[in-house]
Amino acid sequence: MKNIAFIINPVSGSKETQNAKKKLPKIIMQTLDMNQWLPNIMFTEYAGHATELAYQFARMGFDAVVAVGGDGTVNEVAKGIVEGTRYKVQGTRETALGILPMGSGNGFARHLNIPIRPNKAIEMLNHSEPISVDYGLANNRLFVSTCGTGFDAVVADNFAGSNKRGFMTYLQNTIKQAFSYHPETYHIVGDGIDVTHKAFLVTFANANQWGYEALIAPKASVQDGKMDIMLMSSHAILGSASLALRLFAGNIDNSYFMDTIRAREITLERETVAPFHIDGDPVEMEKDIHIRIIEDGLKVLVEKRF
Repeated sequence: MKNIAFIINPVSGSKETQNAKKKLPKIIMQTLDMNQWLPNIMFTEYAGHATELAYQFARMGFDAVVAVGGDGTVNEVAKGIVEGTRYKVQGTRETALGILPMGSGNGFARHLNIPIRPNKAIEMLNHSEPISVDYGLANNRLFVSTCGTGFDAVVADNFAGSNKRGFMTYLQNTIKQAFSYHPETYHIVGDGIDVTHKAFLVTFANANQWGYEALIAPKASVQDGKMDIMLMSSHAILGSASLALRLFAGNIDNSYFMDTIRAREITLERETVAPFHIDGDPVEMEKDIHIRIIEDGLKVLVEKRF
């Protein structure tokens, strides 16, 4: 028997998703293979609680801790696992991250081809395997999918303050901000790179998307030890229609308005302290930001390949 914990964020996602989570413990008990897994189900009660719970489960050597929520919940649980694994009880197993994607964008789950429907994601756990993936650090703050500054960070900031969740709310915030946003100049240095670029946005991608299948870095991989740095031209508004189509078609990196840099470790120097996001959630960050990739730093449960 393997120990598995489910950490459920009751407030992530839409109202419909929040209501569905109330029934989730019963679905888990009905769908999970009890001959294989011994489950422990917890609901978070405040911001950061998922990290605290995951830390304790990892220290106890649980085989898996499953984040039930969106990318913010995945981020919190991953952070707890990484920290808890450093101080786990000697002789216990390394804890893997599992995901039941029940948030808004669910970008990391989509990148890993984890089913979006909860019952299918639970079924996948019954025939899953742990793989090693990279994660990133931005001024020592962990991210699993993306982080960045510029227009997408402004949208993330506004989205976080919205009463409604879901793709339409995200789209409305994007359109509302698009024509009033003023690009800034950024300096990126390190790993043999020295670039100054006036950009609409700068995204540092470990995984390939923001969520909702919006593929901001189509060729990004969580297993290559590098991040894809996506710089969107300050003139992007002129090609906004084509950029939107390319974003969801998976070829935005071929656009005239996009530049891609690949690196393991860089420093981003900004003109001002401006909005910054980590895995879609706005955070307060210093003007200059040191960003690096931790190769093979996290185990994640995915569909068994053989």
